[in-house]
Amino acid sequence: MTRCTQFGRVRFGIDVLRADNFRALKGLKVGAICNITSVDGAFDHLADLLMEADGVTLGALFGPEHGVRGEAQDMIGVSHAPDPVTKIPTHSLYGATFDSLSPTPESLDGLDALVFDIQDVGSRYYTYVYTMALAMKAAAQKGLAFFVLDRPNPINGVTLEGNIVHPGFESFVGLYPLPNRHGMTAGELARYFNEVHGIGCDLRVIGCEGWKRTMWWEDTGRAFIPPSPNMPTVDTAVVYPGLCFIEGTNMSEGRGTTKPFEWIGAPFLDPVAFTHALEAEDLPGVAFRATSFRPTFQKHAGKSCGGAMIHVTDRNSFLPVRTGIAILRAARAVGGEAFQWRTEKYEFIDDKPAIDLLTGTDTVRKAIDAGKSLDACMAGFDDELNTFKKVRERFLGD
Repeated sequence: MTRCTQFGRVRFGIDVLRADNFRALKGLKVGAICNITSVDGAFDHLADLLMEADGVTLGALFGPEHGVRGEAQDMIGVSHAPDPVTKIPTHSLYGATFDSLSPTPESLDGLDALVFDIQDVGSRYYTYVYTMALAMKAAAQKGLAFFVLDRPNPINGVTLEGNIVHPGFESFVGLYPLPNRHGMTAGELARYFNEVHGIGCDLRVIGCEGWKRTMWWEDTGRAFIPPSPNMPTVDTAVVYPGLCFIEGTNMSEGRGTTKPFEWIGAPFLDPVAFTHALEAEDLPGVAFRATSFRPTFQKHAGKSCGGAMIHVTDRNSFLPVRTGIAILRAARAVGGEAFQWRTEKYEFIDDKPAIDLLTGTDTVRKAIDAGKSLDACMAGFDDELNTFKKVRERFLGD
């Protein structure tokens, strides 16, 4: 086991727990919901630490989307194979159906508690916090304690943007009425889910030490571990609250390139005309560079795609949600009828377009199709965001 050395200016929940010799878990048989990010300041993995913790029994591992060790691509089912390192039984929390996203009662047999420790990226589409919420429900039904080892929001904890998910548009990329960029940590969201949405589990959050809400990831002094295969850098997380919208179209969101969500395009787009259309929106904190790229897998694999690379020039003024909607408008205008909304089944739902699930409403899609202005496409967003802000306040940490 690596010597426990703290790196950086911020200690995460797992660091705090380890420094306290896992006292909060003493005498408990626990199941760990974890992935590749579940490491402390010395890069020791939660599963390995729990295996060696005095007085703690690791009874099971639970793999979210992408798996315990993070090797599975998006929307690919996770297996139930035992963890290759610890040999502990692993239960998949991402299979072929929505029911597969929750722990089964049988998988919780014999456990006293669940421990969740996964890095979130601050966008409502990122599925790990919904894995957490569904596991909290299962824990409540089984009478188990639920521990969240908190981690910083990498795109800061003060900036919010977007609208909330409307009733009838809930999905695994928006299970609760959160804005696209919520400015909360996983632990804060757990408190919010537990109280506002009536989960009512025995929730215990072990918070970070030294984190300030104004911090971007680099301010923590900690290494960024990609929490999923297409979230390689903090720069990806910065654009993701708006650029994830591209998943709801027939454009490539850059999967299969070295810059997912920063390179966007399609074979039918003229990169120069597309970039000019984006520049005309006068969006703050961002520049667009006309480019071509060839994805190696997923949409348009092996085909040359015209489009743009997103260059964030000022994170503090950049508005990813507004930028994402502007990109959809520009693609519709330049691509014409070749531009299409994704119609395939998306995150277990096949009766609504993916873009409606991502935007949390059908009004954005309809406004874009009608050729309305960018402001008109975002009508009502500010009112929804202000309502959420008031609810959010009481769940925030220091």
